[in-house]
Amino acid sequence: MSPLARRTNHIAPFKVMELVKQAQALEAQGKPIIHLSIGEPDFDAPANVKAALGKALIEQPMRYTQATGLTQLRQAIAQYYLDRFGVQVNYERIIVTAGASAALTLACAALVNPDDEVLMSDPSYPCNRHFVAAFDGKPKLIPSGPEDRFQLNAKMIEQNWSEKTRGVLLATPSNPTGTSIEFSELSRCLDAVKARNGFAIIDEIYLELTYGKKPRTVLELSQDVVVTNSFSKFFNMTGWRLGWLVVPDAWVPTFEKLAQNLFICPSTLAQYAALECFSPESLALFDQRKLEFEARRNYFIPALEAIGFKVPCRPDGAFYAYVDASSFGMGAKALSHKLLHEAHVSVIPGEDFGFAQPDRYIRMSYATSREQLEVAIARMKQCLS
Repeated sequence: MSPLARRTNHIAPFKVMELVKQAQALEAQGKPIIHLSIGEPDFDAPANVKAALGKALIEQPMRYTQATGLTQLRQAIAQYYLDRFGVQVNYERIIVTAGASAALTLACAALVNPDDEVLMSDPSYPCNRHFVAAFDGKPKLIPSGPEDRFQLNAKMIEQNWSEKTRGVLLATPSNPTGTSIEFSELSRCLDAVKARNGFAIIDEIYLELTYGKKPRTVLELSQDVVVTNSFSKFFNMTGWRLGWLVVPDAWVPTFEKLAQNLFICPSTLAQYAALECFSPESLALFDQRKLEFEARRNYFIPALEAIGFKVPCRPDGAFYAYVDASSFGMGAKALSHKLLHEAHVSVIPGEDFGFAQPDRYIRMSYATSREQLEVAIARMKQCLS
């Protein structure tokens, strides 16, 4: 057979999904697995959103929308930015996509040339570096530890920018760490990139899941950035595969051209249903669920520390704890295997998220119920004692 494209050699398997397959196989054997692995809210889409889907299926033609999405949905997202963040965004700059993954695919297709370096933190969401590699770019992961809250800062960008560097891809709050870039530091990061005529892609998929302070979008700082967001996390619609981009005015035609060719359009049915996400009823429910995620964090972090894990950075967003497991005398991968097979708790070792001390850290998701978290803590305590 003809050989596959060389770029496929630079795409590593998504180990999170491989480990989830193992957990599901054990579950199929009757093992009572608690999943602290996938970052998927245990909440479902609100009833009124589901009702809107059913209504649209009956009343609306399920044909292609324009590649940038339904005009009324783009307008609703623009109004959401104004109402929730006080930022005015022309709806024509908003491109609805098949999840944030499609948004990042479009962004990399538009901005990354072969051999272009794109800076990102190590650790970071593994697919982000693979979006860059899929277009023959070179993801350049910069080690960032607890002292940096596992994030990049302006100084790190300046020190690691080379003649091959084209831009940065930052996520705030971040997966796997649940940490955010301080807003003043984010401003300095943008200044450092702009001074080098680079691009900035800012992943704000967890923006509304920010705790202890009012979330602020990077669009407050600049209109010349590419912003990605999603209906998956805050809006509890992971399987609906719907997200969006905000791009600078001048780039809209190029992004639209790429969207036309790569995706035609996002799901028409999901778009009609998503309109209901911005009703006062839905937003009130999402805010209530956010408080529940925060309460889970406030229980889970001290509980982890009480059984011997170290949490070097208290997460201020998303629903992840990035824990230091080095005190247990084995690597993170071996410990994850032990917890899965002996405690029946599924967690993710750090090897999926980068190359800086990957066998020291484990990511745990507290996107499941408080009751499940309590059982998981009890099982891990018994397994590790």
